[in-house]
Amino acid sequence: MNTRFHTLRPGISIAEAVTFFQKAGEVEKRRTFGMMVTDEAQHLVGMISMYDILLFIRPKHIHVWGTMEDLDVSGLTENVCASAKSVLVEDIMTTDIVTVSPNTHIMMILDIMIKKHIRRVPVIDGDKIEGIVYISDLFYYFARKLAE
Repeated sequence: MNTRFHTLRPGISIAEAVTFFQKAGEVEKRRTFGMMVTDEAQHLVGMISMYDILLFIRPKHIHVWGTMEDLDVSGLTENVCASAKSVLVEDIMTTDIVTVSPNTHIMMILDIMIKKHIRRVPVIDGDKIEGIVYISDLFYYFARKLAE
């Protein structure tokens, strides 16, 4: 479990969230792909990831577009990003959050992450956030064990 983590507020824009992702990456010296979203009392209210943001930015009907050569897509990226700047974290965050307790066995955490296809799990004790477990941390934990 990582006890150092960064959080976002639900009322900030996704553009601001992306900036926070970048700053957290600089502080942690590794890229940040998702964060917990907390209210003013530091209670967990959601999760948001780069996938959530990219899923929102991707045009919803792109699957029926055909090839990009048959469309005039000039300015599409700029237009999509400009309109996304007014979207708030709370508009696209995941609110159905999978959490574990500090006493949850590592094998149970691994099983949950694999079955649910999630890459990070908040560790909650009561209503207090204790930390977060990243799937990469589990991988490297087991890699060390395998190397012993």
